[in-house]
Parts: sequence; C-alpha cells; structure tokens
Amino acid sequence: MDIAQNSIVAGASRVEVLIDESVPDDLLSISINDNGKGMSPEQVESVTNPFFTTRTTRKVGLGVPLFKMEAEMTGGSFYIESELGVGTKLTANFKPSHIDMIPLGDINSTMLPLITQNPEINFVYRRTYKASDAEAKEFSIETNEIKEILGDDIPLDTPEIYLWLKEFFEENTKELYE
Repeated sequence: MDIAQNSIVAGASRVEVLIDESVPDDLLSISINDNGKGMSPEQVESVTNPFFTTRTTRKVGLGVPLFKMEAEMTGGSFYIESELGVGTKLTANFKPSHIDMIPLGDINSTMLPLITQNPEINFVYRRTYKASDAEAKEFSIETNEIKEILGDDIPLDTPEIYLWLKEFFEENTKELYE
C-alpha cells in the first residue's frame, strides 16, 4: 500500500500493480509502475535509506527500504528505475520457499481502497500464477475500462461498485489457485 501511495503522492495518473507468482521458479515478483513525477538519480540512490523522504510531515520513509529488505531477506532482489517527468518502476523479487518469506497478505483488501478512494487514477492490476511449467493463470483489471462502462454517473466508490470490485478480486484470486 505504501509503495502505491508514493505513486499517488507523485501525481501519477496511471499506476500498475503487477504480481507474478511462479511455483516452478520459486519466485514472487511484485512491481509497481507509475507515470508520476519521477525521481532524480540522487533521489533514486537515496530512496532505499529509511532516513530519506521527500515528505515534509515526517523525517523517515520506510516503505521502499522495507520492500527492498524483505525481498533481499529471502534471497531475492530489488530494482528501481525512475526518470524525472516520466515515472518510476519498482520491482521486488522474492523466493517464497525461503524461511524469511513474509506472507503476501490480503492484496485484494489493499487494492480496493486504492481504487475506490482515488477515482482520478487509472489503476492497472494484473496477477499471474504459474503452478507448473504447463499451467499458468492470470487475471487483470483496469479502472479506466470500468469507468468507461459505468459512465460519469456512477463513481467507483459507490457501495454497489465497491462490492462488485471486492467480489471480482475474490473470485478471480480463488480461480488462480484452483
């Protein structure tokens, strides 16, 4: 949530949250890509330092450093690319079989408030699960497509739309693992 929140604060109009799981490769990859204001090379070098933040309301920024640390604790990796005026791409690769792997948690409950509380942002969410070399499943959602169907009269934070989104995430996540 914190990493996607950084994209929102950076003025992104498009935020991609990509989760790829592969059992054969022992890999969980989480990427957050945005078209926000981006960072200078100096900021990119400093962003993994917990005592660096661009926010004026606090003196520490733990989201990116924790994301990096958690990936590396499992024997995984962390990558960040950013360009001023273009956006930022963060990718953390985890080794799920590692003893230090922290459970992913309820990503659906993370995406719902991001989508419904930020209707001006086009969220793209894609989740893939590869159970074997022969079997891979995927689902995705893009909020601009939903808004196009609903028109201007029905906002994403309408209770009925919120419930539909919740069910969509739950059903599709369940199908990935069946």
